Amino acid sequence: MYAMGLLGWNSVRLRHLPLRFFMPEFTRPPFTMDRRAFLHASGVGLGVAGVLDQMVPAFARRPFGLPLGTGRPGSAVDLTVGKTSIPFGGKVGKAMTVNGTVPGPLLRFREGETAILRVTNTLSEDTSIHWHGILLPPEMDGVPMLSFPGIPPGETFEYHFPLKQHGTYWYHSHSGLQEQSGVYGPLVIDPSGPEEMQYDREHVILLSDWTFEDPHRVQANLKKMGGYYNRQRNTLRDLLRRSPKGSTLRERLQWGRMRMDPTDIADVTGMTYTYLMNGMAPASNWTAHFRPGERVRLRLINGSAATFFDVRIPGVPMTVIAADGQSVDPVEVDELRIAIAETYDVIVELGAAEAYSVFAETMDRSGFALGTLAQRDGLRGEVPVRRTRPVRGMADMGMDMGAMGMAGMAGMEGHEGHEIPSSGTPHGPDGHGSGNSMVPEMTSPRLDDPGVGLGEDGRRVLRYSDLRSVAPWYDTREPAREVELHLTGNMERYMWSFDGKKYSESPDPIRFQEGERIRLILVNDTMMEHPIHLHGMWMQLENGNGAHSPLKHTVNVKPAERVSLLITADAVGQWAFHCHILYHMEVGMFRVVEVVAAPRSEAK
Repeated sequence: MYAMGLLGWNSVRLRHLPLRFFMPEFTRPPFTMDRRAFLHASGVGLGVAGVLDQMVPAFARRPFGLPLGTGRPGSAVDLTVGKTSIPFGGKVGKAMTVNGTVPGPLLRFREGETAILRVTNTLSEDTSIHWHGILLPPEMDGVPMLSFPGIPPGETFEYHFPLKQHGTYWYHSHSGLQEQSGVYGPLVIDPSGPEEMQYDREHVILLSDWTFEDPHRVQANLKKMGGYYNRQRNTLRDLLRRSPKGSTLRERLQWGRMRMDPTDIADVTGMTYTYLMNGMAPASNWTAHFRPGERVRLRLINGSAATFFDVRIPGVPMTVIAADGQSVDPVEVDELRIAIAETYDVIVELGAAEAYSVFAETMDRSGFALGTLAQRDGLRGEVPVRRTRPVRGMADMGMDMGAMGMAGMAGMEGHEGHEIPSSGTPHGPDGHGSGNSMVPEMTSPRLDDPGVGLGEDGRRVLRYSDLRSVAPWYDTREPAREVELHLTGNMERYMWSFDGKKYSESPDPIRFQEGERIRLILVNDTMMEHPIHLHGMWMQLENGNGAHSPLKHTVNVKPAERVSLLITADAVGQWAFHCHILYHMEVGMFRVVEVVAAPRSEAK
């Protein structure tokens, strides 16, 4: 259940009306749900929501803004990780919870404070909390067996760290698959001074995925068959319809050699997932209030284990003002893709309509999360028609189609007719061994590509190339050296790694020297998207904006993409570096970055 933590914010500048957050309804919608079925489910959901309203703690039914802590600097917040049985629709989901809810409570602080958080573990196994995107001492980062031992059953660990930044962030367990089971929540840090953008009210929107299956069973199913949850594979008819004459068999063989399928967009799908908005399934209609003409700030967080969302409010432009908590020059879009672990802040100006849908469609189109911005409770916006699932093409995979008797890269079409630039970097000779099932012939920056399934319907879609930091980064030195890492995998065997080696096989940590300026090149050799997260330091995405290139804590790397990042090694210690698709990280797509302390006279 959400409640505002610690210090409030400037109540003169921000006017909040009641906002209701309920415990999650762990309903599993049909894998395919048409509009008629959804509307029928919605009618049922409204009745059940009324029952749930009587089950949640009293503060969940009060106006948004109830402080979690005392509101005084230095006051502690108590969090308890445990298990809670949550009944809904005749089923009971056994969730791991923070303070009894999924998501956990909203934690709210102010820049310049010291955060003090006491986390008590009532589980029968170790747990942890990682403060995602927060710059802090390594021993407070919450990664078991790297930055601290973990929190054993029955014990309490006190996190305390200064808050050096502001913006929209989140927190989650870094122990096993607990994040998938419900251990996550939102975290907002208000600036020490005035806000850069004016707005009238704000709402937090945390997107996530839930399964009634034990997450360890989900992982076991993926290990047995990488496409276990993909029920949208191409049929022979699909191949004949999509492929140019004479190329069907060649294309099928090409995919077979890569041991992948062009419809492998997501590892885990709506076959098992229910998609949640602030812990509520679509039929339950999470609702937030607005008044016509107000400027409303939406803090979007993707707290999923394995799901990318494409977010839009039909008929309403969104102005992006922050990415991963960092302010960017305003960009007006109609839709944005939010990768796992990313956050975006947008401002919307809502008109006279009584209700607008917040529609978060999954990248593979197997489901959606849904909520409503309304002038009062009990209203619903129009539910958009679901789009057909996207399909990757050979050009999307960086393959030279000349090998298939077709034209070369220049002018090639990728997904849905999107042109792939002819410029790129040939892949080197290292195929990275048995841990990698494909090697793209050409990799290139694709920062202007909105992603598979987007950009062909006339909507303005946010692209990484649109992001420009408001404030210049303090370090404008040229990098002293370059480090290249390849994102590798074998979908058939469900193996994910860096440079063909899973974490248990990896060499020593990737070492940076304190004060060093590094260019990190990430090359995606796989056909899957990978949201890569570096703990403890910012990654500056080289998108052509120089000192104003955006800072990111999580960078999504598309198939056959080559992404360049600048890092200032300003945080001594050992830091996790991994793919934020939970199952990819768990099976081996994880490394350690160690920043080695320099002599005091040399540290910059």
